[in-house]
Amino acid sequence: MKMHKVVLTALAALGVVGVLGMTNTTTANASSKVNDYISSKNIKPAKVTKSIWSGFPKNKYRHGKAKPEGVVIHETANPSSTIYNEIAYMKRNYNNAFVHSFVDGSRIINIANTDYLAWGVGFPGNARFVQFEQVEVHSKSAFAHEISNAAWYTAYLLNQYDLKPNDAAYDGKGTVWSHGSVAKNLGGSSHTDPVGYYSTTGKKYFGQKYTMAAFYQMVKKYYNAMNVKHTKLVSADYTSVNKQAKLSSKYTKYYLYNHVKGANKNATRQSWSRISPKVGKTYYIDMTAKKSSGTTWYRIKTSKNTTSKTRYWVYSGNLTGVKDVPTETTATATSASASSDSASAVSSSSVSSSSSSN
Repeated sequence: MKMHKVVLTALAALGVVGVLGMTNTTTANASSKVNDYISSKNIKPAKVTKSIWSGFPKNKYRHGKAKPEGVVIHETANPSSTIYNEIAYMKRNYNNAFVHSFVDGSRIINIANTDYLAWGVGFPGNARFVQFEQVEVHSKSAFAHEISNAAWYTAYLLNQYDLKPNDAAYDGKGTVWSHGSVAKNLGGSSHTDPVGYYSTTGKKYFGQKYTMAAFYQMVKKYYNAMNVKHTKLVSADYTSVNKQAKLSSKYTKYYLYNHVKGANKNATRQSWSRISPKVGKTYYIDMTAKKSSGTTWYRIKTSKNTTSKTRYWVYSGNLTGVKDVPTETTATATSASASSDSASAVSSSSVSSSSSSN
């Protein structure tokens, strides 16, 4: 959005903003050095700062208040400005054009209520999209942080308005738009931002042009992370035990886990083949877990004296005949008793034979 160098008429003021430049040809990137850098450095997006100015007009989107159809990504095309200078300029010149928010390498500042339309891409896009500007930054780290902020904020807006990511670059239909895509497919201006800025800045700091296709991949990544279903964990009381039990014929109705399901965020299903399952086979229990929900779980191992530290958790319904493992003393006493009984039986048999002969 090169507003400083463009004088807009009252009609054009409904959104003629952007920077003239490269055509918006978006091709999918198998790998992006910028995206890889963001991941490797574990860059975290900035939080949204709400700084809503009451002076902006409040006009509904074409489908009504709080019903945008997507997000448009802009770029200011002003290499010497700052985010605060851009915001101040926009407030003074909002009758020409304005967007909802600004993003740079360390901030996401929302200045206009996104429930109402902005004047950033002309007709008909203004009545359809939330719009934000990226301020040009001048270092490798700042550019990576800005891309992270912009992609996350795009995902945040999509999530807020119950919209799913859909790259509009390919068919002119979708929810994620560059200003260039809007101009190409819907009209309203001849601008192509942020394509040129992405390309030159990516090349300068990462040796590879950055593209809207790569940006879209980051949007999807953040969006998917926002929409992971988180199950509320329950508490569990753990007790060390020394028990054994047999595998129930019902075990196929359940699953084997590496942790207690629902009580540990890292609990995942494991293949039954890990314990060579067989109905009636004895497994050894070294710990029980009583969940606050009322169910009992057992931590099992495949043999009593195994040196392996690998254990698995099963729901109590997987096992039958749970009992204490016989101790060595008990086992010896039982064996001795059995031997004594056997000897007594032999002695009695001998006496009986002798009596019969008499």
